[in-house]
Amino acid sequence: MHDDRVLIEQRIERELWQRVLPRLHRDRRPLRIEAWHVPGEPVSYEEAVAQTYEPFAIGASWGPPWSTTWFRLAGQVPDDWPRGQVEAVVDLGWGMRGPGFQAEGLVWWDGAPLQGVHPRRTAVPLPDVGVDGGVTLLVEAAANPAMPASFRPTPLGSLDTAGDRPLYRVSTAELVWRDEEVYHLCLDVEVLVGVMKGLPLDDPRRQRLLRQLARAFDAIDARDVGGTATAARELLRPALEVPARASSMRVIGVGHAHIDSAWLWPIRETVRKCARTFSSAVRLMDDHPDYRFVCSQAVQYRWMEDRYPALFERIRDQVAAGRFVPVGGMWVEADMNLPSGESLARQLVHGQRYFASRFGVRCREVWIPDVFGYPATMPQLYAAAGCRRFVTQKLSWNKQNRFPHSTFWWEGLDGTRVLTHFPPVDTYNAEVTGEQMAFSERNFREHGWSDWALMPYGYGNGGGGPTREMVERARRLADLDGTPRLQLGTTDEFFDRLEAELAAGAEAPVWRGELYFEMHRGTLTSQIETKVGNRRCERLLREAELWWAAGGALPAEVAAELDELWRDLLLQQFHDIIPGSSIAWVHDDAEREHARIAARLEQLIVDAFARLGVVAGAGWLIANASARHRLEVISGPDGEPVPVEVPASAAMPLVAVDLGQFTDRVETGERSMSNGRLAVRWDDDGTITSIVDVVRGRELLPSGRTVDVELAPDQPVEYDAWDLESWTVGLGAPLRGGAEVAWMERHPLRARVRVRRSLGTASTISVTYTLSALSERLDLSFDVDWHEHEQLLSLVVPLDVRADEATCDIQFGHVRRPTHPSSSLDAAKFEVCAHRYVDLSEPGFGVAVVNDGRYGHRLFDGGIRVSLLRGARYPDPEADQGRHHVTIAVMPHGPGLVDVLAEAERLNVPIRLVPGRMPDGVGGVPVVEVDGTGVEVDAVKRADDGSGDLIVRLHEALGDRTEVQVRVAGSVRAAARCDLFEELLPDAAAVDLVDGAASLALRPFELVTLRLAT
Repeated sequence: MHDDRVLIEQRIERELWQRVLPRLHRDRRPLRIEAWHVPGEPVSYEEAVAQTYEPFAIGASWGPPWSTTWFRLAGQVPDDWPRGQVEAVVDLGWGMRGPGFQAEGLVWWDGAPLQGVHPRRTAVPLPDVGVDGGVTLLVEAAANPAMPASFRPTPLGSLDTAGDRPLYRVSTAELVWRDEEVYHLCLDVEVLVGVMKGLPLDDPRRQRLLRQLARAFDAIDARDVGGTATAARELLRPALEVPARASSMRVIGVGHAHIDSAWLWPIRETVRKCARTFSSAVRLMDDHPDYRFVCSQAVQYRWMEDRYPALFERIRDQVAAGRFVPVGGMWVEADMNLPSGESLARQLVHGQRYFASRFGVRCREVWIPDVFGYPATMPQLYAAAGCRRFVTQKLSWNKQNRFPHSTFWWEGLDGTRVLTHFPPVDTYNAEVTGEQMAFSERNFREHGWSDWALMPYGYGNGGGGPTREMVERARRLADLDGTPRLQLGTTDEFFDRLEAELAAGAEAPVWRGELYFEMHRGTLTSQIETKVGNRRCERLLREAELWWAAGGALPAEVAAELDELWRDLLLQQFHDIIPGSSIAWVHDDAEREHARIAARLEQLIVDAFARLGVVAGAGWLIANASARHRLEVISGPDGEPVPVEVPASAAMPLVAVDLGQFTDRVETGERSMSNGRLAVRWDDDGTITSIVDVVRGRELLPSGRTVDVELAPDQPVEYDAWDLESWTVGLGAPLRGGAEVAWMERHPLRARVRVRRSLGTASTISVTYTLSALSERLDLSFDVDWHEHEQLLSLVVPLDVRADEATCDIQFGHVRRPTHPSSSLDAAKFEVCAHRYVDLSEPGFGVAVVNDGRYGHRLFDGGIRVSLLRGARYPDPEADQGRHHVTIAVMPHGPGLVDVLAEAERLNVPIRLVPGRMPDGVGGVPVVEVDGTGVEVDAVKRADDGSGDLIVRLHEALGDRTEVQVRVAGSVRAAARCDLFEELLPDAAAVDLVDGAASLALRPFELVTLRLAT
């Protein structure tokens, strides 16, 4: 035959869109429109329905940025329209940009949410229309602005700068009579065209489909599409009845709507996005009983419970029916890099407990498809929450290296494995098309042993989730030649199929270690105050739980408030909030929320000490919330240096330690200082030129090198707040000249010198070098007044240490990462996440760079670079502007990391000064004392069940086997290992009792939760 393929395909495309689809409605009637513009923040249905509405015309403008308008639509259904085919069509003025990310509406019917309206869901099938044919709808319309897709700065991300110009014009509001035959003809054609385009050009099935489609369009009379649609469908029926090939892959489609809990909209708007999407989801289930919708993030269910109780009850009913399926087990889809390990544990605890309490279910999988990398310790944490299955797809975005697996065992640092799947459709917003099905099959990496893949489908982030058209296409793709077989189901059904294959002898590949994401490295530094606020709140929550635990069982109201404060913080760990990739509104809210949480926790800590008997009066206490005995110099109540000693997790009166047994004091020269352990020198411009480990006789800096602060242009190719390019630091230069160098303190116990200089166009930076007696670290405390845009500020610490790998602190352990770009995998890790420290070591000597509030690091052969600040302009054009403080410490050490762990904890858990005094004979007794080399304590708290039992969560942090003894005030009567929910593990290794202490053995990087009866 002649090759007219391209021409015929063009004909099909044009006739479908320009001649058939416009005939979808057999008749239409305009709806009368009235509007009420909300003067401020959104209001309830009850308040809105009581307002006075004004006439509103098609084409009229509405909606200044972030405003709300309620539209009342009224009309009359003609008597001769078949009631099952009557719909309202509403277009609030959407452009062609996409299925979401712009205005949205929630349709209310009889006082309850009916469904959302979105750019790809404009039709509202009407419930039972009365005998009189009268119809009245209320549409709560949100004028969410469409952010520029070009990553250009925009003022739309804040109420203060967005302006008041209306953004939208209502273009359609009418009643329609939908032609069922034309509707299903369009779906038949869409499916077959998609299958055809997904096949190779020389596939016979593709050629046959082209001819069958051409004959169907020959049968359509453009003047009477409705009258000829049935004949065209009959011509296509044989093409739709050819079953799938026996070897076709099997795909389980799960309905889904990925809704960012905040991103290009604030949390207050996410609440409404959820109502729109979830009401549409449960409504679709009424017409399609085989449709399943999976939904993560317990906080979003709670929003529905609190704000939309009628909708929540519908969701609860559908959960019970197995159609609306909670997944993920987390409070939010949290970032995995930046929160502490304990925070991620609480994400799972609060998420799983919510699902169990409201629906009687616990999730078996972690579902975080859009998170920017996955640390190597996560498999163990997931398993501890009952989740031995894991779904994501984000690594499909990798720019340098394609990930080699679709389905595999992910093995963590401790050896725990979770069964992991990356859906080969490479999106969590699939639309159920033939092209996507074909791509899934081509992209699937496990054909050698598995038949099954997952396809999450539905429009996310305000697009409204799955549509009826997607479900109809899925029905046609269930068993169709030329495409994988598709069935609608759940995540559990998918993993059950996988596990059956494995039980039958199939072998899945294994990936050991972190799942590093080769994009979005800038999120380790963007909006740094959001990250610093999070770390502060994490510390305060740990302290509050510890000091309240010291007094016995918690009062119920305190336990409830601590839980609520945890949940408030967990929300701010969402994967577009804490990474710094949201609009200004979101980060302003986050920083206010962190301040509120911190203030309340500070008061709770004061209350906890009062409960322990601390009374007002002369004197001060020192409180050590860390799990290590402390001997160090602190700032006393008057700011003067004071040497103190305090046991682990204990409080006692502030008494200066007699330093007669110690020989080290701080001595200063014109441009030098030494404490007998470290000797530091700087030049007349304040640049550090030498750091000597006096004890070990090692100069830390390579010959001719200095510790520098560098400024570099930071202009990513795309994704401004998200990305950081490999070449950025190479464009930078150290800050030199114009420094003001001044001594701030020259005391035998502590010396401080400040170096202050201007930088960039309008910024200043002060760095204070601090050296204290009894300390093996040099502190560099930064005070930066930052007013730079698209610049990266970093600290460069060159080190005379030869190491192919650096050790990076992560949650519940550490990972080793290359200091060289020898392979493409190594080269891609040019910016990595580390929490409290990064260490370069030779067998007998090393240097750690420790911090109290930074995460982005660049490793190089002979040094460590710490990213301090950025100034991205999208999506927040004023990101990071203002005052910032952080301390970076340089610490030499001998073999191993034991001393590094101790110093990192000292910096991040400072000794607390508490005004008042304790009763005589009280104080100085540890709440918990842990003996075990390399063991870190993550939480000390009372059991959530009110029993008064003590919960201690700890982990082995060095990668070694060790024996641990856990002592408490008094003695331990009984001890057992438990899961994250504080429920006993029947098959766990025993915990011995020895002299009133709990004794157990830990494997490398093992995470353990102990339940102690005291």
